[in-house]
Amino acid sequence: MKDAIAGKTMLALTLFAVLLVLLMIAGLYLKSRPVLSSHSLGELFFSTRWRPFRGQFGFLPFILGTLWVTGVAMLIAVPLCLLTAIYLSEYAPARVREWVKPLIDILAGIPSVVFGVWGMLVVVPFIKDTVAPAFKVFSTGYSVLAGGIVLAIMVFPVIIHVTLEVLRAVPSEVREASLALGATRWQTVKRVVLRKALPGVAAAVVLGIARAFGETMAVLMVVGNVPKVPKSVLDPAYPLPALIANNYGEMLSVPLYDSALMLAALILLLVILAFNVASRLVLRRVERSLR
Repeated sequence: MKDAIAGKTMLALTLFAVLLVLLMIAGLYLKSRPVLSSHSLGELFFSTRWRPFRGQFGFLPFILGTLWVTGVAMLIAVPLCLLTAIYLSEYAPARVREWVKPLIDILAGIPSVVFGVWGMLVVVPFIKDTVAPAFKVFSTGYSVLAGGIVLAIMVFPVIIHVTLEVLRAVPSEVREASLALGATRWQTVKRVVLRKALPGVAAAVVLGIARAFGETMAVLMVVGNVPKVPKSVLDPAYPLPALIANNYGEMLSVPLYDSALMLAALILLLVILAFNVASRLVLRRVERSLR
């Protein structure tokens, strides 16, 4: 009887955890219904006009701004994190690994506002005075590139830790068998270890992207917050989390403004959910191909 009660209790708690996502989606949808009923989906999702005082709520600049910043961050973070995890797992002495891992933990514990201040003091002037002149382009420094650099540094600990644990979980016998057949250490890492750990590495990247999508404070401090579609990495952007953080609670007297911000939160949640589902399907295909 105790086993049955414990099993049903844990099942109920598991279902409750799953239902939380559905409850959040339902709540945001109910709050978004006024703007959805007064504007067409084409106008909301494909318009670039954001004029709340005139009742114009085009989310395209914010959606593309989120994708731009997240994409730049992943392009910077994934190669560096993967190579770092490979070095710590396969090449670094135990003493180096013991020293480096706590430092990565410290990086994960730094508040996001500190990353934002550091980005304003270091990254933004560097882009304004060095990167933009090198390409003969004017930029204030507050740009997609600045947000991508800061965001990449913030997701370093997530991707490195998960990837490192996945690589360390590969059985040592697999490495020894490859080396015994005459393969070099790098060939063993590239063709054996990474192949075996590929689903876990992909899961680490997915976790990093999910973290990057929802990051708010550090990004809004360096990205410029201009509601226009960016055309290059040196242009300013306005991600969805920054839109919600900057405006919620201030201008809610404007008709439909509250509903529009709730719709922005719903879009952000659905994008993250869709990406995670799609990545899970890809992971299943990768696992089947490896078998």
